[in-house]
Amino acid sequence: MLHHDFRRFLDALDRLNPAQIEDAQSKIRDIRRKTEAISEIEARTIQDHKCSFCGDERRQKWGRTRTKVQRYRCAGCQKTYSGTTGSAIGRLRRPDLFIVALRDMLGTAAPQSVRKLARRLGLNKYTLWRWRMLVFSIIGSGSTVSFSGIVEADETFQRESRKGSREWVRHFADPKKVAPPPRPRWEDFTTRGLKMMRGLSKWQLPILNVTNRSGARLFRRLPNRKSVTLERAMKPLVPSHAVLCSDGANGYKNVAAAGGLEHFVVGSKPGTRVASGCHHIQ
Repeated sequence: MLHHDFRRFLDALDRLNPAQIEDAQSKIRDIRRKTEAISEIEARTIQDHKCSFCGDERRQKWGRTRTKVQRYRCAGCQKTYSGTTGSAIGRLRRPDLFIVALRDMLGTAAPQSVRKLARRLGLNKYTLWRWRMLVFSIIGSGSTVSFSGIVEADETFQRESRKGSREWVRHFADPKKVAPPPRPRWEDFTTRGLKMMRGLSKWQLPILNVTNRSGARLFRRLPNRKSVTLERAMKPLVPSHAVLCSDGANGYKNVAAAGGLEHFVVGSKPGTRVASGCHHIQ
């Protein structure tokens, strides 16, 4: 916009009524979000000039994408790319709203619910849910947790969730071709009077919990309850100079023996929850 056109636009703001001022603020807010998103995306291409496909640094501007992000054409492989090509958000159509959702998740205040934030941004709740799962996958793949000092480890178990599964729907639609799933639905235990299996069944999923006194924490889903699986999961987490506090599972014993760790076995019954002074599991 030319300077005199911009001055004319500012002078026209004095003649707006309250409803028009609200609409103008909303429009400017949307434009600002899109501009910030485009600036952050294009900053990536400024730092890294290499092509996302062949690594060639020779390129030329080649229009813009549907989200108004600068597109480049590689002089080597002749393919076009932008700052989001090859990234986890490469196919997002609203990067401006994704940044708002990201700030809501990682901000200092408690994040809003999926439905509330979706209504605020004018999105479908399932779209926002997929974005949050995408953020969780990025954080989980790039985060590294280091433990030292007194390391506490234990497993917890959670019932397997089959929410969203269509296995029973397919069985009821065509019982002759589709066999019934091996596990009953959870509602069948109450409506049909089935007895819940006692203790830890194969439908209980083990989750490894590891923490130390400095606040580092890790929660990891284990594929099974075998000692070998537990040993493989614990070995890269506990350094050789650490002190391990856990129950008497063979996996923990093998990790302590292989790494020469000082190992304190802590029980869950009264009188066994503290092994020695500060060696316990909270």
